[in-house]
Amino acid sequence: MTALDFSVLSVGPEPFAVTPNLIARIRIAESTGAAVHALALRCQIRIEPRRRRYSDAEEAGLLDLFGPRERWASTLSTFPWLHATATVPGFTGECVTELVMPCTYDFEVTASKYLHALEAGADGTVPLSFLFSGTVFTKGTKGFGVEQVPWDREAQFDLPVDVWRETVRQNFPSTGWLRLDHDTIAALMRFKAARGLPGIDQAVTELLDAAGEVTT
Repeated sequence: MTALDFSVLSVGPEPFAVTPNLIARIRIAESTGAAVHALALRCQIRIEPRRRRYSDAEEAGLLDLFGPRERWASTLSTFPWLHATATVPGFTGECVTELVMPCTYDFEVTASKYLHALEAGADGTVPLSFLFSGTVFTKGTKGFGVEQVPWDREAQFDLPVDVWRETVRQNFPSTGWLRLDHDTIAALMRFKAARGLPGIDQAVTELLDAAGEVTT
């Protein structure tokens, strides 16, 4: 019977990915001396908002998710961010593997709303929890043995906000994505054409300026 423990060594951007990806380096330690022939690893990555404090500016950005600060005792709860998988080659003792963490810039995704609200800098981190599961292939009495990774295998990691922002910036420099209803898009296109504007961005900017919103 194997005994696996997991720890997160680092999380950083994948520099040449077509879409925004983070790479988590995971150390896997087997403490009984048994040989692991292969490991089909699964991981759910969650964000744990209660593990950090928030500035007044961050509070304003989180209003849509958690409501005003006086309600946070009941609304500031853990939520899932990503699912990742990896096939780990055989090892004895310990090994280090990589998990690809695909990110999204969609403002309607809960995790993206949370991440956009956080301030960067030395103390700006995203409190993550990695929940591991999967199938372990070992040497059995009759060929291969199959075991499941225990449900309680997990690790925590505080991801610097700057790392996530740089990952997104590599793919979407100075831009973002908003999902709009087809009728709204059609109305914006008519507004743009009627005023001879070069693009949707200029149309939205003109509408915001007319409403008194600063778009610097």
